[in-house]
Amino acid sequence: MYKIILAIRYLLKRRISYFAVLAVALCVFVVFVVITVLSGLSAEFKRNTHLSAGDCIVSSKSLVGFGYYGEFIDKLMRMDFVEATSPVIRSYAFVEATYESSETPEFSNTLGILGIDSAAHSRVTAFGEWLGFNKADAGNAFKPSYDPNLPGCVLGVGVLFGRDSEGNYIVPEEVPNYRVDVSCFPLTAKGALAKAGTNIVNTKTFYFSDCAESKIRADWSGLYLPFDEAQMLCGMGMEPKRVNAIHIKFKPGVRLGTGCEEVKKLWEEFVEEKAGVSGANLLTNVMVQDWKIYNRLIIAAVETERTMMMVIFGMIGIITVFIVFVVFYMIVSHKSKDIGILKSVGASNSNVLSLFLFFASLIGVLGATIGAVGGWQFLVHINQIEDWLFRRFGFQLWDRTIYAIGDIPNKIEFNVLTPIVLSAIAACLIGAFIPSRQAAKYEPVKTLQVSQL
Repeated sequence: MYKIILAIRYLLKRRISYFAVLAVALCVFVVFVVITVLSGLSAEFKRNTHLSAGDCIVSSKSLVGFGYYGEFIDKLMRMDFVEATSPVIRSYAFVEATYESSETPEFSNTLGILGIDSAAHSRVTAFGEWLGFNKADAGNAFKPSYDPNLPGCVLGVGVLFGRDSEGNYIVPEEVPNYRVDVSCFPLTAKGALAKAGTNIVNTKTFYFSDCAESKIRADWSGLYLPFDEAQMLCGMGMEPKRVNAIHIKFKPGVRLGTGCEEVKKLWEEFVEEKAGVSGANLLTNVMVQDWKIYNRLIIAAVETERTMMMVIFGMIGIITVFIVFVVFYMIVSHKSKDIGILKSVGASNSNVLSLFLFFASLIGVLGATIGAVGGWQFLVHINQIEDWLFRRFGFQLWDRTIYAIGDIPNKIEFNVLTPIVLSAIAACLIGAFIPSRQAAKYEPVKTLQVSQL
């Protein structure tokens, strides 16, 4: 009982203890807030990436693509674990977008092409939810509302439209009339230019029909075209017709790894069936990957940034250890008389050690609690705080005109908070161990000498 009483007395009476509590609280506050925000950003980015790709992707390593995709899709759709599929054309094109009868293009640059069947692709990905004007009818995404007979295209929302200070794209209420000229180099099945010796570029005029906001790179560099049109522009319309990828969505309850393994086995069997046919060599360059591996380069970059920040802020915990060490070293050096009295009345070395370690745990628990509650409240109101700072001082943590961020992620995760709190308490115990051990070794005869008193 005396251990508890003395530990509480030291905590309340020794003002230097407040410094240790404050250090622990600040450490927990900063680490909790930073990791929560970074984890939220990382999770949101991976979620959007997953929604853009489906669960599994059968893709070629080159722009040439592979044939006989229709037969393989038929096989996939007969599998009880597959919910939907979407063949995709991927290439690059030079794009010019001109408003109505204007002579000067408002946009002129190279974009990535995605040739899709909008209805099929919406069943595999979140394409339909991204549309600005046709959310309720993704099948008509390529039909301009001002003239449904014109060939339409869907541009990434950031290609034509800017963002306001709150991060919202400035999209007009009605579909604007843009003429979009698309030029690309068609390739043969062998990778050569399909129209070598003539006009080597395929060019076609489309008309802006919708925009797509996916919150990934495609918002600034993506052009969605009708599947058949993209196939002809890229030179993949000759028999056997080719695609670059097949995106697959599994039925609910199907594990990602299990589903991908089944698709991989099915593909290997399909390649064996097609051995010797025209274009069979292209089938050997095809990979079956889950969405994480397919997008591993961009996901790895985000995860690396998150890990580096966690390591940097984790070093704050090391600083906390040294702060607690210094605080306890000073307390122990000024409490030698108390230690001598305790040992003279029968307290053992282990009793003294446990007293100061209990004192350290009190500092850790109190500091971690203050930091956790403070971080919790800060995260709950973080977006309101940022809005106030922006209105008052023009400050934004992330400039919404540049970064694809809406609200700052602030979802409280106990699996993030719990390790931080436990680590803070452990840091206090580690920092206090050496001074506590030194206190336990004090000899009462020496500490209670008159010269010491």
